[in-house]
Amino acid sequence: MEYKDLVEYLNDWLDTWTGNRPEELLAFYSKEALYQDPANPTGLQGHEQILSYFKRLLKVYPDWIWKAEEIYPIATGAVLKWRCEIKVGDELIEERGMDIVEISHKKITRNEVYFDRTKLLAAMKNLKK
Repeated sequence: MEYKDLVEYLNDWLDTWTGNRPEELLAFYSKEALYQDPANPTGLQGHEQILSYFKRLLKVYPDWIWKAEEIYPIATGAVLKWRCEIKVGDELIEERGMDIVEISHKKITRNEVYFDRTKLLAAMKNLKK
């Protein structure tokens, strides 16, 4: 994938994380994709597992906003540094992290997400009080 196409693809994908559209988000992933994040350190494999998680996750955070900060192409896709704004109650949390995104035939085959969830979990805990 050419760099400009990769940037467009990743920005479209990040935009789809907002708005509680799990099926639309899942369309970016291959049927046997591996998805891994801090809540799923051993990973989720395939559409069924990933969709189940995306439905729960996007329902909790329908209005979060993801933006690419830096994109580093690699042979299999990209390493993506990102920023995310997450509204938790009256609090706005800003997180920064990175993903390893492997892509084949315009489908994500592997997506590993890395970030420190400390602020987010603290905000969620405060919300429940």
